[in-house]
Amino acid sequence: MSARERTRVAVMDTTLRDGEQTPEVAYTPEEKLQLARMLLADVGVDRIEIAGTRVSEGERDAARKICRWAKRNGMLMRVEMLGYCDGKKSVDWLRETGGRVMNLLVKGSEHHCTGQLRMTPEAHRKQVATTLRYAKEQKVRCGVYLEDWSSGIKDSPEYVFAMMRTLGEHAVDRVYLADTLGIMAPRDVRRSVELMTATFPDVDYEFHCHNDYGLSAANCLAAVESGCTGVHVSVNGLGERAGNARLAEVVAVLGDHGPFETGVNEDRLVSVSRTVEIFSGKDISANAPIVGADVFTQTAGIHADGDAKGDLYESRLAPKRFGRKRRYALGKLSGKASLDQNLGQLGIELSAKDREQVLSRIVELGDKKHTVVPEDLRFIIADVLKTPKDQMVQIAGYDVSVGSNASPEATVTVAYRGKEAMGKATGGGGYDAFMNAMKKAVKKFGIDVPRLLDFRVRIPPGGRTSALVETLITWRGEGPEDSFSTLAVDSDQLAAAIIATEKMLNVVAARQAKTR
Repeated sequence: MSARERTRVAVMDTTLRDGEQTPEVAYTPEEKLQLARMLLADVGVDRIEIAGTRVSEGERDAARKICRWAKRNGMLMRVEMLGYCDGKKSVDWLRETGGRVMNLLVKGSEHHCTGQLRMTPEAHRKQVATTLRYAKEQKVRCGVYLEDWSSGIKDSPEYVFAMMRTLGEHAVDRVYLADTLGIMAPRDVRRSVELMTATFPDVDYEFHCHNDYGLSAANCLAAVESGCTGVHVSVNGLGERAGNARLAEVVAVLGDHGPFETGVNEDRLVSVSRTVEIFSGKDISANAPIVGADVFTQTAGIHADGDAKGDLYESRLAPKRFGRKRRYALGKLSGKASLDQNLGQLGIELSAKDREQVLSRIVELGDKKHTVVPEDLRFIIADVLKTPKDQMVQIAGYDVSVGSNASPEATVTVAYRGKEAMGKATGGGGYDAFMNAMKKAVKKFGIDVPRLLDFRVRIPPGGRTSALVETLITWRGEGPEDSFSTLAVDSDQLAAAIIATEKMLNVVAARQAKTR
């Protein structure tokens, strides 16, 4: 379908207002300003809701900063704030910050009107009319939230219609149909929105929903299909309880499952998602659609093979569309295709024999519940290809104990030419205790342990505590100018050091055997 045939859907992002109702989330004025810039100028949402009026001085400060920036950049009418039916107070608060657009919170169900406000519907409509008149006098444009509309249209439709007639008398720009408690399913949304559009066809409706049943994206699609011209979202779905509809999901769903388009720059969704994750302190789930760390990672070897033979496991949700790359995780489920995909991305060629050795090591790590990512792969290749072919010496077993109130202890069993020897010792640290115990064990085989010259540890970029550890140890050889290094990789730092030490023992044993 061509872009010309698509219907434009407005996207209003409420990360800075409704999203801040997430437990333990509060943005500083500077953080709010940064996010406002990203959402409007970078991501390209149509409008943002940045604050609730009369909340706090911090909220006022943030609103002032954002409004000043938006005015300088010709975006002031795209900045909105939540207001209340309080006569002049919310309007004056908004005007003082430099704002020009208010979203008035109105009760959308009779139950909320009488139960929370303790007012008759007539009295509430009069209160709404008074606030709207004053907003018009102050040249403040108003949209209106019908709070709890999802219950109101089902249980008290005449109440909703009476409120709509009041809003019509005051030429309200937009009406927001709010599924405040996230109780609707798509069929409910279609039926209710169609009732609204049939009864009041000249109104510009937008849909505001919550994700309590995990249906928010589907409900947004149903609302737009039934006549709503806009949807409300938040980055990463932040909001009360299960949160609001997720920006990234809704944009993709509207574009891929209907004749709709938005003005959102899809390749900027991940960037704003990560920024909100940092500012809010709320982690993004690894399997969150589009923005999650794992969603464009194939793990099964059959999937990597299918992609290599013709992108058989690609869909419209292609990573490139969102500024991301397909990754092929390596673990016990991996096959040659997964390894080949990663080697190709790194520009590395291996012989069939070396590739089998590397794959065997990857599967071994996978059995330890470690998933190997591309950043790990260079370490593994270096480790495997530098492993001595003749394993004369093996660390058959070890037990290292380190505690806060005791000296580190180690017990080590070493196997050499079919024989075993055990050593036990303490040390200044876990590895030191291991070395002392190991020296006692190999002394029985006449193996001379060289002096350790240098010990280096590194992990791949990314800061993962579960990352593979590469340990490179340099040893003093037989003469003053003779030194050599052994390298090992493991998901455990001590284990990597011990594997590197085992390699050293094999080098030494091979030299001594040759001399003899």
